[in-house]
Amino acid sequence: MALGGMIGGGIYSAFGIVVAIAGKVAWLAFLIAGGIAMCAGYSYVKLNELTDDHGGAPTYLEDIVGNSTIAGMTGWTLLFGYIGSMALYAYAFSSFFSEMIGRLHFMGVPVANTISVLLIAAFVGLNLMGASETGKAEDVLTFFKVVVIGGFGVWGVWYAFTAETLTFGFGSLGFSPVIGAAMSFVAFQGWQLLMYDQDQFENPEENIRKAIYFSIPVATLLYVLVAFTTVSILELSVIAVAPEVSLLYAALPFMGRVGAFIIGLSALFSTASAVNATLFSGAQFSRDLIDSGLLPQQFQGDGDQEVPSKLVIVLGALSAAFAVYGSLSSITSFASLAFIAVFGAMSYLAFRERDDIDDLLTPVPVVGMVGTGLFFPLLLYNLWLNDPGTFYLVLLISIVVVGSELIYFEREPIEQAVPGLEHD
Repeated sequence: MALGGMIGGGIYSAFGIVVAIAGKVAWLAFLIAGGIAMCAGYSYVKLNELTDDHGGAPTYLEDIVGNSTIAGMTGWTLLFGYIGSMALYAYAFSSFFSEMIGRLHFMGVPVANTISVLLIAAFVGLNLMGASETGKAEDVLTFFKVVVIGGFGVWGVWYAFTAETLTFGFGSLGFSPVIGAAMSFVAFQGWQLLMYDQDQFENPEENIRKAIYFSIPVATLLYVLVAFTTVSILELSVIAVAPEVSLLYAALPFMGRVGAFIIGLSALFSTASAVNATLFSGAQFSRDLIDSGLLPQQFQGDGDQEVPSKLVIVLGALSAAFAVYGSLSSITSFASLAFIAVFGAMSYLAFRERDDIDDLLTPVPVVGMVGTGLFFPLLLYNLWLNDPGTFYLVLLISIVVVGSELIYFEREPIEQAVPGLEHD
């Protein structure tokens, strides 16, 4: 589940834009991001062992800090991160779909936009029906994804090596790998979905710990292999023009049309299952937030439903709107910023509680804290410098999100401070 959550969406969605930023040293960007994600994963594991209530970042903050406003704002930030993630996966799915059928428009209607909306709507409907018993299917899909991507990476590196085109890009080192690492952070968030609904696992603390410590390094290795392959085979100008489907073009020289078709199928399966998994996990997460009073009860819906139906519809609608009206850069940036903020906060919390955590390797959360602290401003600066339109869009969305959180969680002090706002 953890590995599928990362490989499923990230490698077919955020990958191309990271390569477009970091260029020949994209492999180093993924290595840096994987290292910081590993530090955050370690912090999550230790916080999970420290607290009695298992439920992810908001639960840790509620139990340890005792501040419902901070816990609620963290929960809302994660939810918006999941919205960005689902939009990103749907965007990638529709891009591969359009490329594979060779049509960008049908009767004047953009194919990609239509497919994005239909894909998200289908999984919203599936989740509302309560179809959650998909574990075995997800296992098969994850195995298929890992085999395809692993084969592509190993075969591609060997092809590039024998063709004497394999490159490490050391001549172009600079800040670009760090900025690329920040942009890629959304591709390393799938493992923390394990923290929700931990009762489904036998011996959750131990098994989740093993899953996190195994999945993040494996996902990082696969990203590095694919990065080596792609930048060694394709010109950077080609990747920059079509970053979302760059793997499809990279596969053609050594896998042929059949191999590229298999990559395309893997992309469709992977991104679709990533939308479903994120929506389902996000719904479970939302249910816990509602039960904790960190989301309005009105989102629950009617009856004893497995998922909060109204909120599932809202999550789906926002994701579809973001996928249609957002750019690949804006969607990736917004989602990455959300997870950078939360992962950095959890690293700080683990460091702050170091005296109460058994056998904590203190430098690990420190690296996670410093790394995410560097990623956040660098990513914003890069957007402001190279893509001002996306920068202002991301900034506007962030202001709306934080403003909504503050208005909701600090509504009582606001009502008391402003005459006429009190309600009986």
